[in-house]
Amino acid sequence: MGWLFYTDRRVKSHADEKAEITRLCTFESDTHRTVLVRASKVGSTWYAAARVTRLDGAAIEDATYLTDADGSITFGAVFLTRYDDGCWGYKDMEESAGPVESRAPVSLLAQLSELKDPDSYAHAWRQRCRDWAAISDYAEGDRIKLAAPVTLTDGSTCQIMTATHYWHGRQKRRCYRMEEIGGLVRLSKDALAGSELLDSAKADASPVLAEFFSRQQPL
Repeated sequence: MGWLFYTDRRVKSHADEKAEITRLCTFESDTHRTVLVRASKVGSTWYAAARVTRLDGAAIEDATYLTDADGSITFGAVFLTRYDDGCWGYKDMEESAGPVESRAPVSLLAQLSELKDPDSYAHAWRQRCRDWAAISDYAEGDRIKLAAPVTLTDGSTCQIMTATHYWHGRQKRRCYRMEEIGGLVRLSKDALAGSELLDSAKADASPVLAEFFSRQQPL
């Protein structure tokens, strides 16, 4: 389905969004009941686990999911969200529909029912989520090698990095020192996929950042 926007602007905060995701995942038909088990927001995307049971207590038979011990099934859903002129909107899809966004927490995936087909869209989506979660979160001072060099706007490239940080106001933000050419760069988690740890050097402070600032001219 396409995007649906709430022109009454009743959704304004994270709490409002979660309440609306909960409402969208909680409904009842003549034979089935669906309730939200868990919801998690990553970036602007909400990931949800929703459990379906039969009102008569019988086990659910489904072409995609194996029935859980209590007779229910729990499926994954993805809600793309954005604000347009102050109006919140969403686009939802079930995991078997092949969503592109795949950063659902592993703890949420653990709530989902097992799949019947190992070659299904849902299985591939869950694996992409696990692959994303498996990307290393390097510590201060770790020296790493990227799977592929990064290319800067001037055409230069670098593949060996050292994890450090800089301060933005009161926020400590991760960045990386480019060993081959010098300077600092911020890397997305995607850029760290397939990287390897060369040397681990955890530290309370950032020696590479101190070195960088020591060479700067005073204001």
